Amino acid sequence: MSQNTGKQAAARAALEFVKAGEVLGVGTGSTVNFLIDELADRKIKVAGAVSSSEGSSERLKAAGIPVLDLNEVGDIETYIDGADETNPRRQLIKGGGAALTREKIIAAAAHRFVCIADDTKLVDTLGAFPLPVEVIPMGRGYVARALMRLGGRPVWREKVVTDNGNHILDVHGLRIVDPVSLEMAINQITGVVTVGLFAARPADVVILGGPGGIKTF
Repeated sequence: MSQNTGKQAAARAALEFVKAGEVLGVGTGSTVNFLIDELADRKIKVAGAVSSSEGSSERLKAAGIPVLDLNEVGDIETYIDGADETNPRRQLIKGGGAALTREKIIAAAAHRFVCIADDTKLVDTLGAFPLPVEVIPMGRGYVARALMRLGGRPVWREKVVTDNGNHILDVHGLRIVDPVSLEMAINQITGVVTVGLFAARPADVVILGGPGGIKTF
């Protein structure tokens, strides 16, 4: 089974959490693209979607799904998104697609956060995937130095500007044994918009697709 097949299987399994007539939170990335395609193919009539990126918004519109403003709909029942890494405690690294801030806002506003991914994303300890940090452009150097003091090696993701107009630093060389504490520490650095650790608010459900079928925890 290829990674794409695993992603598609996870996206299909997540449909059990999608209810007709509800507003759905939709994330960003290749696995979420499979979810949007499944929603369109099965003609599930959601009331609309709150999207975490311009890319997902365009794909939703092309599928005939209205894109709504979170400020207008308030809290949502379910948010479905992918991850770059997950540990068995459902704590995640996200932000490979540079949409981490909007993803974190929607996750906070959702009663249930469902993470979908292929099973290669499951790790015992987070950090092999470089940790994305969204930063205010003028503070990029200052934040990078602060991240180095925390033990990481930050690399500016050049030529990438987030949908919010900010920059991304990818922090290499971390072995994250206490994700909640590190999330709090990085978020306290002046100039940081947010960090791609979803640990204080982890996923409620993780669905992984792979050669052995679907694993849910």
